[in-house]
Amino acid sequence: MRLAIERKPVRVNPDSKRVIARFFFNGNDRAKEVIQRVMEISEDTAFGIVSPLLQEYSKRHRNITRVLNRHCSKLKPLFEQLGIDFDILTVYRKLLIGSYFTHEYSIESAAFFNPSIIDDPDQTELEEGQRRMIMSFRAVGEGHISSITFRRALFDKDNNITVLPAGNYIDEAEIVRNAVYNKKLFFEKAVSTQINIDVLKELESKLDHHFEYSNLRRIILDSQKLQESDINKLEYDKVLWLADSYYEIVFSLDTDISDRVIFPISEYERKGIEDARFVKFINDDGSHVYYATYTAYDGALIMPKLLQTTDFYSFKIMPLYGAGAQNKNLALFPRKINGKFAMISRIDGCNNYIMYSDKINIWEEPKLLQQPRFSWEFIQIGNCGSPIETEHGWIMITHGVGPMRRYVLGASLLKLDDPAVEIGRLKEPLIIPNSDEREGYVPNVIYSCGSIVNNNKLIIPYGLSDYSTSFAEVDMDDLIRKLKEDGI
Repeated sequence: MRLAIERKPVRVNPDSKRVIARFFFNGNDRAKEVIQRVMEISEDTAFGIVSPLLQEYSKRHRNITRVLNRHCSKLKPLFEQLGIDFDILTVYRKLLIGSYFTHEYSIESAAFFNPSIIDDPDQTELEEGQRRMIMSFRAVGEGHISSITFRRALFDKDNNITVLPAGNYIDEAEIVRNAVYNKKLFFEKAVSTQINIDVLKELESKLDHHFEYSNLRRIILDSQKLQESDINKLEYDKVLWLADSYYEIVFSLDTDISDRVIFPISEYERKGIEDARFVKFINDDGSHVYYATYTAYDGALIMPKLLQTTDFYSFKIMPLYGAGAQNKNLALFPRKINGKFAMISRIDGCNNYIMYSDKINIWEEPKLLQQPRFSWEFIQIGNCGSPIETEHGWIMITHGVGPMRRYVLGASLLKLDDPAVEIGRLKEPLIIPNSDEREGYVPNVIYSCGSIVNNNKLIIPYGLSDYSTSFAEVDMDDLIRKLKEDGI
């Protein structure tokens, strides 16, 4: 018999009005033609075109002039090729040119799902029994491109949930490239991305044991000049794309959490960043930091990545390395176990693995933890976020894929001091999509990227058929009792 689950009367739907202003580029030749056309009109005409544009789009974006100026500046190499002195252009002509290389992108137009949930760093000014949370979501727009977005939520003493309204504007972050790369690790990752081995050997021989982005870029540009084949030049570009996978992003301090979107930045994530699993990680000294694992996708290759923040304004992002950092579904335990970081992974796309590491970005020697056992998980089993610590063991919410590729949620109990040992697993699904949840972008799917305990209830936010998000609640005592009953 399945456990009693309370579904909350809360649903978070995608909002197509939430748009960002993105750089639009259609190739060098067409870009030069557009620039030349704008340069041929008078200053008065340029002002007459751009002035109403600024009035209209300033209502839709926090600082549209900054965006247009930035997009115009991206074209500086083309201005040089055209023999135009960029620095003497007037303010309004730069803004106008920038507008022709800008388009609005609706980040949630298709779906808003696969949530994770963690404590908000700010728990001030709350009433008795209230708790403030930050939720992350996978937002999907045109072309099925995924990004990470956020909302605040509020729990009251009775576990009633209020998801706070989103702000009026969305901001992308400023990108900072100040990483220092470890040569050995960098080129090990490069090999796994199937870049031409001769290109990798050449570049590796020219770099120090630790190098900066600017050094790598200079060496790559010098090497590309010696190549006649566009195919060969592309292989050098791929190395730079990999280097672009290490970066830091910073949001303006005047943005609400709902205004911040982490949109694909590097080429290796150009088709989306998927299913972030956030966790509040407790360090040995009692301090905490927030981590998230997510999947970067370029349309062909999958790259697991790690995101780190303390305040949700600035984020450090890097790839994960090692035999265990493959495929999707990586979830970090919220503290070290026996002095080591611990991670759940699904390296073969089918089974759950566990692995330990002294370094949070290097994961080797994954060990099989779980295989599909019941009919509702015969196709695959995976985690649905970081395990949750209890005195009885680690509760891990899982997903199982069964007949008709129906996704359901299950639960397992792992030994507290040795989570490689499974104590119990529910024989029946914890949550299955009901008639109100099975229709959506991808039918018959429910999925979560993280849960939380509040007032002795496990709160599970979950995506509904890859379209929207809702919540379910289960009593912790009942869940643990059932896990022990079902055993393994």
